[in-house]
Amino acid sequence: MENSRSLAGLIGPTLIAVGTTEAFNMDIFAAQTAPVVYLNGTLLFVAGLAIVRAHNVWSLSWRVLLTASGWVSLCGGLYRMVAPAAPQAGEGLFTYLLLAVLVGSGGLLTFMAYRPERAATEPRAPHGPEVPP
Repeated sequence: MENSRSLAGLIGPTLIAVGTTEAFNMDIFAAQTAPVVYLNGTLLFVAGLAIVRAHNVWSLSWRVLLTASGWVSLCGGLYRMVAPAAPQAGEGLFTYLLLAVLVGSGGLLTFMAYRPERAATEPRAPHGPEVPP
């Protein structure tokens, strides 16, 4: 679990920053050249591979977002390395929805990483109002 929180603390803010800054700078992506796309793909590939190797957890919890972000980065980076001259995401509704998903996922991961952890010995709050003895 500690590994998940550490990775979420790194990946969550990164997804928020990437999603937000790409939405504000969408016009510069039309002028990308193949070498820049290739370099971006290489960095995405390495980051995705590192995440998948460190955290390949498939469970029904928030931790699966970490694994999914690793696989998406790995596959997206490989695509950009194989076809750097291919058309990349344009300025459309789908692109902005994808960026919103990135920011939302980043927010959830950031929350899960930096929320206070309840001690195992700490009692849970009662379900109703406390009645004095």
